[in-house]
Amino acid sequence: MNYGFDTVINRFGTSCVKYDLLSEYGYPPGTIPMWVADMDFPAPPEVRKKLAELVELGMYGYTMMDEAYKDAVIGWFSSRIGYRPEREWIKITPGVVFAIGTAIRALTSPGDGVLIQRPVYHPFERLVVANGRKLVNNPLIYQNGKYSIDFNDFEHKLKTENVKLFILCSPHNPVGRVWSADELKTLSGLCRIYGVTVISDEIHCDFIYPGNRFVPYAALGEAALENCIICTAPSKTFNLAGLQLANIFIPNKTLRDKYSAELWRAGYGEPGFLAMHACRAAYEHGAPWLDALVKYLSGNLNLLRTALQEKLPAVKLVEPQGTYLAWLDFSGLGMDENEVVDILKHKAKLWFDKGSKFGPEGTGFQRVNIACPRSVMEEAVDRLTKNFER
Repeated sequence: MNYGFDTVINRFGTSCVKYDLLSEYGYPPGTIPMWVADMDFPAPPEVRKKLAELVELGMYGYTMMDEAYKDAVIGWFSSRIGYRPEREWIKITPGVVFAIGTAIRALTSPGDGVLIQRPVYHPFERLVVANGRKLVNNPLIYQNGKYSIDFNDFEHKLKTENVKLFILCSPHNPVGRVWSADELKTLSGLCRIYGVTVISDEIHCDFIYPGNRFVPYAALGEAALENCIICTAPSKTFNLAGLQLANIFIPNKTLRDKYSAELWRAGYGEPGFLAMHACRAAYEHGAPWLDALVKYLSGNLNLLRTALQEKLPAVKLVEPQGTYLAWLDFSGLGMDENEVVDILKHKAKLWFDKGSKFGPEGTGFQRVNIACPRSVMEEAVDRLTKNFER
């Protein structure tokens, strides 16, 4: 089926963060925005059809998480991801960032250590600091174009920094790693030894490239299940972020009760009407659309990879195993980050996310959202290679 991934849709003037902030951030007209993780593809047709029916209904009242919704969520993760969440595990929030902030407040006290692995999705650090917890960093190792975990440093930080909570990004944003079963088992084992609860942010779990296998934290065994909060959402997978909904899985009842109490303190109780039905429709009918999308993204990734190899070899693609985000190493150009951003902004007219946004360890890199029509990707790659050629 043709899902229209090649169609360019004008999103200007729709209060779209990705497009309508261009002038506010000083980007000139004609800039191609490839920064925030928001795809330029319409949601699956079944989702749009369901939303149209509900809008026509004309009543948008209080909504409950019913059994049909739970069935859809359980069905998706059972068939696509490889584990079966139980009904009682599921808690709904407006988003994964909201969920992580809730977990930080529910499971730690001011001054407790919360560990992250930079370079990493920047709200992690902001949430830790804003909630008065101690930020602890276990930097990823970047060597020979690949990222890995420094387990010795990880254990040392757990042992010495009063760490109570570890925020795992799996698959990892922005570096694109899909962690292996052995890596995850090692992390899980160390966290159990030192009494550290794990938040596993698995929002990108539906985007895995051929040759790689996503290992969900819930598949690591009973001991891991009893010590984790798993954050998922249809927002990245089906481009539904603006509808504000995430599904959070908490197997351990004690953790779940603490989390639920904090949700109530925040005043949050019911899911959004349109969001819940959109998620259900996506999980019930969206698999063929997603399969087609991942193939399309692979084509965009191949276009970028080939262009860099042939025309701009000084800029290296850190080969992504998952996500629709490309992590580019610009260090071979010998420019500082501000110089790179200036050329991207004023000459190439491209808006990427600069690497330092994800922590100092990301300096020298740029994150690029490749979830756009092929013609847009071709134009962006052409601008990139032409403006940095030497």
